[in-house]
Amino acid sequence: MISQWQLRAAFASRLSDMYGREVPAYTTLVDVSREVNEDVLRAQGADAERLGSISRVTAERHGAIRVGTPGELRQVARIFGALGMHPVGFYDLREAAASAVPVVSTAFRPIDGEELARNPFRVFTSMLTPADPRFFDAGLRSRLETFLAGRELFPPELLALADRAEAEKELPDAAAERFLLLAVQAFELSAEPIDKAWYETLEKVSAVAADIGGVRSTHINHLTPRVLDIDELYRRMTRRGVEMIDAIQGPPDWKGPDLLLRQTSFRALAEPRALRTPDGSVITGALRVRFGEVEARGIAVTREGRALYDRLLALVDQQAALHPHGGPPCSSEAESLGEDRSELARTLWAEHVPGSERELATQGLAYFTYQVAPDRPRDGSRPPTGIGDLLEQGWVRAEPVVYEDFLPRSAAGIFQSNLSGEGSRNNDQEGAAYDSEWLSGAIDREVLDPFALYEHQQNRSIARVARELGLGPVREAHSADPADPASSPLNPKGAS
Repeated sequence: MISQWQLRAAFASRLSDMYGREVPAYTTLVDVSREVNEDVLRAQGADAERLGSISRVTAERHGAIRVGTPGELRQVARIFGALGMHPVGFYDLREAAASAVPVVSTAFRPIDGEELARNPFRVFTSMLTPADPRFFDAGLRSRLETFLAGRELFPPELLALADRAEAEKELPDAAAERFLLLAVQAFELSAEPIDKAWYETLEKVSAVAADIGGVRSTHINHLTPRVLDIDELYRRMTRRGVEMIDAIQGPPDWKGPDLLLRQTSFRALAEPRALRTPDGSVITGALRVRFGEVEARGIAVTREGRALYDRLLALVDQQAALHPHGGPPCSSEAESLGEDRSELARTLWAEHVPGSERELATQGLAYFTYQVAPDRPRDGSRPPTGIGDLLEQGWVRAEPVVYEDFLPRSAAGIFQSNLSGEGSRNNDQEGAAYDSEWLSGAIDREVLDPFALYEHQQNRSIARVARELGLGPVREAHSADPADPASSPLNPKGAS
């Protein structure tokens, strides 16, 4: 029998092999990522594995796919449910991008710590929003919905096997092999000719809309390895002559702890595709929609930490807009504002973000799991009741929780950087409402809150610490559910 995590690992591996055949530059990206990781491991030793073992980091992938309707997304959820993956987070890329990116997204991934350690495969999954009048007028919406209703992305046999795997948590060898074959095939790039006129109609709205609604199939849009030094990878890929997008998305490279997620990619490649012209003839054209992304993962931040990140991001935007082209400084402040965006971001982070893991923990800005320290005080003294004091006095140790999710602005930035045009967007219209609750109903599964997952993981570890040290419950500042027995009896900020 093949368990869900083994199915997930095999699917990720086979998908990576398939995508490497379709997009050879992706194989280059994986090779360079491996080289960088090996170099970082040699240089930093155990510190390089602070956020995951090198075996996990090397095997780690996230994929990205795009679908057109809630029904298609519901089918995707069944396929990934077979692999022990759940929808986590709601991302509205319509609001995160300056250009036209008419999609909302979620990410399917494992949620249990052991499952993540075995294989942390994730798939960022975007769904088109034909009901949003800012992008699609009534006539185009009707044509688009009719087109989408007439296609089948996933064969019934694949969906039946997926339901069986999800219900039984495993599959017999032969059924597992059949499931993997059909699942990988479903995400291969189709050779079926594309209606050139229809594709171009949607492309005027958005290249993303055309990639989703202009074809009769879906495909892996990108597949992403994880690297330990994304700045060094960017330099090495550029030296190899691979054209990268202009910037690394997410937090800046700075001297403090790595937080959240940093991403970049090589530019979308012009791939030959068969196009059917209005007279019925088939010609060879080229479409530029797929690219190779790479990521560096940091520590998961709390809601307060995320609010700080968003404020700093807005501050970088504000200050960079005042001096978009730099220029000679008039004062120390003007000089700071005139620096390039990356340097400006590093400066602001150094001013506002705690520079150590301990400070992040005691200020409640990032998530950690806690263990009683083997060398804790043994003089008969009573341990304090706050995580900050327990850390400071050597009673516990903190291990950072890896950020397993995504940043909407970064995702939109990657999408946007790989578009050939801005598309069109009518901001005089009011956008259609989509949110996490709507998405949960659309796919018949709860879209989970990533903060609650991290909080639960942290609180369980603190509860264990409390039991081991014989501490009674005190007010918990970051408890997701005070009634949950796994909730923490300690206050991460150190207050009783």
